[in-house]
Amino acid sequence: MSDLPSLQRADKLMSDDETRDMLARSYAGRLATVNANGWPYVVPLLYVWMDGEIWVHNTRVRGHLRDNVDRDPRACFEIDEPGEIFPYGRTECDTSIAYRSVVAFGRIRIVEDRAQKQRFFEGLMDKYRNPDWDRPRYSFPRIDQVTVYALAVERMTGKQTPLPAPEAQWPATGRTKSPAARA
Repeated sequence: MSDLPSLQRADKLMSDDETRDMLARSYAGRLATVNANGWPYVVPLLYVWMDGEIWVHNTRVRGHLRDNVDRDPRACFEIDEPGEIFPYGRTECDTSIAYRSVVAFGRIRIVEDRAQKQRFFEGLMDKYRNPDWDRPRYSFPRIDQVTVYALAVERMTGKQTPLPAPEAQWPATGRTKSPAARA
């Protein structure tokens, strides 16, 4: 775990509770792995935060994701919630965005146990199902045609930049960082 990148902007750090809450309720995330040649591969996925792990699924057909996981279990998962773009200084480049994000590092494994896969899919449908649907619940006839992955989180950080109040934004307050534009 000591080879994981360190957090550079501690001033933007979210609490552990806020980070876990965001991870539990966010819509979708991006899972990153690395192939044998060192090329990163990122795939957007629906997910479930369950038992302190990030659970995702994909087709049983072998592709980039499965090949990468089989070769190296290290992975990274990211979610974000973008907010408003706002000015903080005199020039266009003195612009920022309100946001919240979570980045989780860990090791990913393939879940083979059918009962665990069933539990994952129940959690997935509980999270994403439209409550107005009138269909049988918890029926997964293609469960054996899907690969389920669980990312055991070794380190997770949440960061945020809240939207400043109007009186803290430019032109009411100028926080120009461009040296030539401070005049």
